[in-house]
Amino acid sequence: MSGLAEAIGAATGAAFAIATRQPVGGGDINEAERLVGRDGRRYFVKVNRAERLAMFEAEAEGLAEILASGAIAAPQPVCSGVDGGRAFLVLEYLELDGRGDAGELGRRLAAMHRQRHATFGWRRDNTIGATAQVNEPAPAWVDFLRERRLAFQLGLAARNGAPRRLVEQGERLLAGLGGFFPGYTPVPSLLHGDLWGGNYGYAGGRPVLFDPAVYYGDREADLAMTELFGGFPAAFMAAYHEAWPIDPGYPVRRSLYNLYHVLNHYNLFGGGYAGQAERMIAMLLAESR
Repeated sequence: MSGLAEAIGAATGAAFAIATRQPVGGGDINEAERLVGRDGRRYFVKVNRAERLAMFEAEAEGLAEILASGAIAAPQPVCSGVDGGRAFLVLEYLELDGRGDAGELGRRLAAMHRQRHATFGWRRDNTIGATAQVNEPAPAWVDFLRERRLAFQLGLAARNGAPRRLVEQGERLLAGLGGFFPGYTPVPSLLHGDLWGGNYGYAGGRPVLFDPAVYYGDREADLAMTELFGGFPAAFMAAYHEAWPIDPGYPVRRSLYNLYHVLNHYNLFGGGYAGQAERMIAMLLAESR
């Protein structure tokens, strides 16, 4: 991987020679390695097909956006490129120890969410898992949520063979989307975008976010995903709520926001996610009556 080593050297201003490469498990989308240089420097590297370079470039920009907020730690992007027909993303290596203050994570996430933008969306598209995530800006949150998030995933699901009832009921849900926001006007907050329990950790006790799908949206969308697959202690949400109280309508919208991720899981993996999405849509339609 001479091209990779040269890219690291060019990005850091110090020549880099690989001493060891160690595979790192845990991801579904990319291969990952820990590189150690002959001078002792360590880096975390993601590798995928060459055509996935744009995905890595968008991830690097998302990490930079999180770091620029000054609210919470994240791996510093080093460089990206293609070597030997494979795309790569090189990141700062952080030793995650699994021990930290969940309350501090909640407070720091609330601080990150206070980073605002003029519109919903982002300056470029990225990915949610391996699925394209459209971030074309929109001034109104309900329009962005309908067109760039739920309708996009629902259209993919229809093309992937989802049950007809799921698609029809989903379209009915989208038509009445505005009814889920009585008296609540979201502001464009900086979001991680894929905040499940596997995408945060602690390094030296400090909270760290990684593997983002960054955009500016309703902060409730991040909070909802923390509850979809578990992995966040109660102290996390309590501290977040203390730092920035949550609107009383959040428990209903939580399912609305998590529907996006369940549909995406159907589009990525198939299986029982179609049934889960259908049940969520039925519950949301019942709430909207």
